[in-house]
Amino acid sequence: MHDVRYDAVHDEVLVPLPYGEAIAVFRGGADQQEAPIRVIQGPKTGEVGSRLDVDPVHNEIYTYTNTSIKVFPRDANGDTAPIRVIKGPDTLLRSVYGIAIDPVNNVLVVGLNSGFGTSETDLEPDGKDKGAILIFNRTDDGNAKPKAVIRGEKSGIVRINQMQVYPQKKEIIVAMPGIRDVMEPMGAFIGVWSIDDNGDVPPRIKIPANDKTKLKKPFGVVLDPKHKEIIVSDMRNQGILSFSVPEIF
Repeated sequence: MHDVRYDAVHDEVLVPLPYGEAIAVFRGGADQQEAPIRVIQGPKTGEVGSRLDVDPVHNEIYTYTNTSIKVFPRDANGDTAPIRVIKGPDTLLRSVYGIAIDPVNNVLVVGLNSGFGTSETDLEPDGKDKGAILIFNRTDDGNAKPKAVIRGEKSGIVRINQMQVYPQKKEIIVAMPGIRDVMEPMGAFIGVWSIDDNGDVPPRIKIPANDKTKLKKPFGVVLDPKHKEIIVSDMRNQGILSFSVPEIF
């Protein structure tokens, strides 16, 4: 498991199980060897990615494959086909690894985790890293073109790992762990963009990996609006770090 999401509206915990091609849903108070209350799995369901997000407003679950985004009913159980699938050459979806849904501003944010910077196969035809943030309309379906693409040298994006959105201020908060095969890569950071950004845009707020921040290879990110903090899990130092960033909230 590489992700877990809590649906506070319905008091449920959602876990993607990519090796089992399943999404397991547990009650919020589940403890020890308690069975899930629902499992989405089967031939109609198909492949499930390592991460997901839940939209409790529109009752939908979002996950992905390498080249597509799948949307399921939140209360689905058993062998359930997706109600929407974003897939096709115009979507720019390739090596997807991060996903976040903003149900207030009706956008879907997708992170590409393939710009490892280690070989020519990791580059676009123009020679640029293809690590990026793609922004879609929440209800997009089929071969939909993203409404915005954040990528390029100024963005600093090599690849995207876990993502969060803060709808109240239209923000995207991402973990950018840097080149995959380097244990302490140069240029890793936690970055904040707006859902209105497009093109080669630097992050509006950036927490870099360095001796001062103690970040080395940030992988996971969670928001704590109550205390105006960002909580980060770091793969290299195997720790959890909290940062006070009131300007985000």
